[in-house]
Amino acid sequence: MTPPTPLLGARTLDRETARSLPPGSRLPTFVQTVMFARHRKTFFPQLRAKYGDVFTIRLVPSSRVVVVLSRPDHIREVFSTPPSVVHAGEGNTALAPIMGQHSLLLVDDDDHVRMRRQLMPAFNGHALRGYSEMIAVLAREAVKTWPIGTPFRLHERMRDLTLEVILQVVFGVTDSDRLDRLRPLVEKVVSVGPVMMLGAFYPKLLKLPPWRTFLQAQQQVDEILYDEIARRRTDPELAERNDVLSKLLAAGTWSDIELRDQLVTLLLAGHETTATSLAWAFHELARRPDQLQAAQQAADTNNADYLEAMGKEALRLHPVVYQVGRRLTEPTTIAGYRLPRGTTLMAAMGLVHADEQNFPGAGTFRPERFLTDTPPAAGTWIPFGGGTRRCIGAGFSLLESTEILRAALTQYDVRAVRPEAETAQPRNVTLVPSRGCEVIATKRS
Repeated sequence: MTPPTPLLGARTLDRETARSLPPGSRLPTFVQTVMFARHRKTFFPQLRAKYGDVFTIRLVPSSRVVVVLSRPDHIREVFSTPPSVVHAGEGNTALAPIMGQHSLLLVDDDDHVRMRRQLMPAFNGHALRGYSEMIAVLAREAVKTWPIGTPFRLHERMRDLTLEVILQVVFGVTDSDRLDRLRPLVEKVVSVGPVMMLGAFYPKLLKLPPWRTFLQAQQQVDEILYDEIARRRTDPELAERNDVLSKLLAAGTWSDIELRDQLVTLLLAGHETTATSLAWAFHELARRPDQLQAAQQAADTNNADYLEAMGKEALRLHPVVYQVGRRLTEPTTIAGYRLPRGTTLMAAMGLVHADEQNFPGAGTFRPERFLTDTPPAAGTWIPFGGGTRRCIGAGFSLLESTEILRAALTQYDVRAVRPEAETAQPRNVTLVPSRGCEVIATKRS
């Protein structure tokens, strides 16, 4: 395995190199880290307005140098640079204690190519069509439990539903006793926050609460997952099963720990993100009667293209994940700057999605922009990243959103509890509605 690339930070940054970097904030590293963690949706636009399309920030640990990119052509440079030069796995090291060292998000080079090749059969078009009815059944059952005529936080309902999809459609767990045991444990694991991720940089923290408590829950989940993997390996009906875990076992050669890490990655990457994008979609529909009516018509007529466009527009207007990171393994020219080895590159999808040059009327929720003869230009809609590291579960996420929107919109009208829009606030690595997407649902007449 290739040794990790040292971070470019305070200890390795000489004065001459510092002068050659893009301009950026001079606030203390700790302040910049807090601003990034808690206020990136306002912090980044402020920095872009002051320093331009390419700017530098410093983050913990080691006052690491992070170059932020906000133009599609500059981000395309990153996504098209050979993966051996821009390591995405090394850009995600904070996730290692949670997802595991073998996670697709954390490996690079040959390991990434091998694992991605083995994952692909579980996420191709044929496989996705096999999941759609399973998701639809879970969605129809879940929306039946919505309260009628009283306010509720729809984001919580979406999180419960997408968790159920992960457990049953991805993990393939359908035994009621095992599901009852898994749900509260998995909820603790998926609620991991930025503070918990500091364990990746300061391992001594893992011996202290709350890190120790988190690890105990994680170990209990692992025990169940390893037992499920063992059962599935000896299942005589493995080839007939239609869940993701069974397809992974049928399509590749995996060690138990590699499978465990992929399952936890799918759990963490696919649960909160899809739930939040759906919450934002309903947040918009609850304030836009005309859009709600169009969406309901699409649901009634099985217009999957329109429902998918709604999911896409929610991801554009309300980026769930605001940026993705890479680490340079050798000196490279990006956006006109010669950047040294160890520099962290950050593609700010949130800035791209909010740019009027890329999306006229960028502040308006308009799914139709994805259905015209002139859809958004390539490289401007990038919620799932791009290049060889584009999220392998992108198709699954959009399918899940489509089926859940269809199930809800055929049954309900939704309206907002308050007319003013909810702001985005950070939850873990995502940006969620500040009041949980408060809505009132009523049965359609």
